[in-house]
Amino acid sequence: MRNSRAICEFMRRASRAGADIVHFSECTLSGYVGTDFPNFKGYDWDLLRAETEKVMMLAGELGLWVVLGSTHRLTEPNKPYNSLYLINHKGKIADRYDKRFCTPGDLRRLTPGNRFVNFTIKDVKCSLLICFDLRFPELYRELYKDGVDCILQSFYNARQSGPSVHTHIMRQTIQCRAATNHFWVSMANASGYYSPYPSCFIQPDGMIVSQLRSNRPGMIVNTVDLKRKFYDPMKEFRDMAIGGIFNNGPAANDDPRSKDTKSL
Repeated sequence: MRNSRAICEFMRRASRAGADIVHFSECTLSGYVGTDFPNFKGYDWDLLRAETEKVMMLAGELGLWVVLGSTHRLTEPNKPYNSLYLINHKGKIADRYDKRFCTPGDLRRLTPGNRFVNFTIKDVKCSLLICFDLRFPELYRELYKDGVDCILQSFYNARQSGPSVHTHIMRQTIQCRAATNHFWVSMANASGYYSPYPSCFIQPDGMIVSQLRSNRPGMIVNTVDLKRKFYDPMKEFRDMAIGGIFNNGPAANDDPRSKDTKSL
């Protein structure tokens, strides 16, 4: 299976580069239903399981954590999950994140998930999200309240006919999520032609510090350094706003000039 061969090669490259965890895009192994194939009729689940086990075995051999985009079969008539398998450095599935917010097209073929998956590697608390989850800032606020340091979010925006609105909004939106919550973010997108934006890595002030070439498979190695300080003008007021206080100083409610909002 070509997908698993490419995945294993990138795992070996990541291991040689000294990485602790390698992060793949949405549905990297299984392919994306509705885009790569129309539905799950006749889908070879046994082959998917066998190829997943190959990835798990290699993770154990390399001592490498893996975030693997795939599809998780449920008991019929339930539709499958769009998932990220969290494979630990011993080659075992430590957890599985299931995409919580599915697009209308997804909902015809997939079941939404209902839980976060948080985990810690070398004192960095991480969490997993998938593509359309991006549209819901409430998810990121919850993860901020959970003390998450780094989001690993997988995307599949590929096989388009050319540039689209996603070119102009997807990275920009995740930069906003990073800066408003002070997260590191690994944003892994599919590289199949045409991909409207490349994979990138974002620091907690919202700045993109590295990214791949568009429409080309590749790898970037990044470091989450919790000791580094970044521009964060919200720091003193973020918890206040999350708690429902929407101004950051004493009000002048008793001032008649404050109450009169229709005159100079």
